[in-house]
Amino acid sequence: MTRDDIIRMAREAGLADSPEDYNPYWTADSIEDLERFAALVAAAERAEVERLRALCEEMSSELFVYRASENLKDVTAAIRARGQE
Repeated sequence: MTRDDIIRMAREAGLADSPEDYNPYWTADSIEDLERFAALVAAAERAEVERLRALCEEMSSELFVYRASENLKDVTAAIRARGQE
């Protein structure tokens, strides 16, 4: 997740009045603002975990070396578990 992604999500959550209103010391006006921001960050993290999991599954199905394929399956399972936390 990039700095720009975090700023975009903070704005989307209402932590800034306008897109031009960037301040490195933003504060939330309410717990709801913080909850919206946390939900956006969590959703972005889940999407990235899913992207990586799918990539690992794709790679493991294309490999002919059994052990390497098994290792990727383990990694895929770990990523899936992390994405469900």
